[in-house]
Formats: sequence, structure tokens, C-alpha cells
Amino acid sequence: MSFKAPRILPALTVVTLAAGFILVFYFAPNDADQGFIQKIFYLHVPLAVCALVGFMVAAVQAILHLRSGDPGWDARSYVSIHISVILGVAVLITGSIWARASWGKWFVWDEPTLVSFLIVFLLYCTYYPLRYAIEDRERQARYASVFAITAGAFVPLNFLAVRLAESLVHPRVFATADGGLTPKMTVTFLVCLAGMALLWQTLVRFELAAKSTRARLARLRRALDQDAVAGGSRIAPVPRRASGAG
Repeated sequence: MSFKAPRILPALTVVTLAAGFILVFYFAPNDADQGFIQKIFYLHVPLAVCALVGFMVAAVQAILHLRSGDPGWDARSYVSIHISVILGVAVLITGSIWARASWGKWFVWDEPTLVSFLIVFLLYCTYYPLRYAIEDRERQARYASVFAITAGAFVPLNFLAVRLAESLVHPRVFATADGGLTPKMTVTFLVCLAGMALLWQTLVRFELAAKSTRARLARLRRALDQDAVAGGSRIAPVPRRASGAG
């Protein structure tokens, strides 16, 4: 299993995100009802979209792992879930800030869109104790892949159920053909969404590269330890200076 760290991707991510935030503050107009606070939408919604899509990407990677037995696909699935869970934390934080500013409450428990995302987030939080409760590496990878597939299938079903529900609080941004956004808002949102997708991919690639590097270092240490046990240390000892030598 070997992964290389990206080179151009981080720079492209920074440029796209910077362009998106410039558009947020200097191009997109304030919302007629919510005013300036609505601009958190350009961070909150791309985070949510990328987190949910990342969970489904992990499910596809888990299927490829079960089919091929390649541990690389298991590593990709694990990292995709890990980064998506981190984005999920950011979704809940930004959503709470938006809710407090707009509705006067940090969380609205009778709102299906909010509760459904929280359920998905908590579901994926159980991925870690389930995975590491199994000591055997092969069984651990198989069970984790089955979990990723099952939970990944739940994500679009949950989203469909929410879209069919009668929401009374949470705004439906994409409920109409034009998404309920002005052209300037649409351009800004798409740039922010692209930047967040690039950020997700960059974080995934960096974590995979870091895991690959740690694995190679661990193998190198084991090889050096085995050589030391088999043939003794190959490092010559430093001679001690004789006492009384001038």
C-alpha cells in the first residue's frame, strides 16, 4: 500500500477556497430576510454536501475492498469516513451558529433535516469503536467494509426521506428549479462547493500519504530490529578513552 502526497491539489484548493470567500463577502448579496448571517450558508451547505458524498464514496471503496481484498481500498474507505466525520463536526457547529442567529435556538429537534444529519453523524461515529474492537486485521477490515457499505446505503435513503418530509423550519435551498438563489448567489455557492470538495480530496490524500509513510517506517524498523537480533549490531561501539592518557 503506497500513496503519494499531492502537489498541485493543495494550491488549487487554497485558490478556489479564497476565491469562494471573496465572492461571499464582496459579490454575493445579503439575503432579504436573514441579512448578513445568511452568508454562513456558503460554508455550512458545502460542508454538509461533501461530508455526505464522502460517506457514499467510502461505501464504494469498501465494495472494491471486499471484491479485491486489496488493503489499499480499506485504507481509502477508512480515511474517507474519517475526513467526512471531521467535516460533519464543522457542519453541526456552523448549523448551530446559523440556527441561533436565525431562530434563537442552537438546535431544533422537530426539524427533520437537522435531526437526520445528526443521526447520520452519530452512526458514523460508531465506526471507530466497531473497527478497533476487532484485533485481527483482516476481520477488522472486512467488518469495517460491511459497515461502510450499509451506512453508505442509508445516507441517500435518509436524504430522500427528509426531502419528502414537510419541513417547517429549515430552508429548502434546492426545492425549486433555480434553487431559490439569485444568479450571484448561485455562482458563489458553486465556487464554495468546488473549493470544499477540493479540500476534502486534499485532506484525504494527505492522510493516506501519511499513513503510507508511517507503514514504511514501521517496516523499516522491524527489518532493522531483525537484522540486529540475527547478526548483532552493525554499529561499531565508540572506544572509551584510556584512563590517564594525555
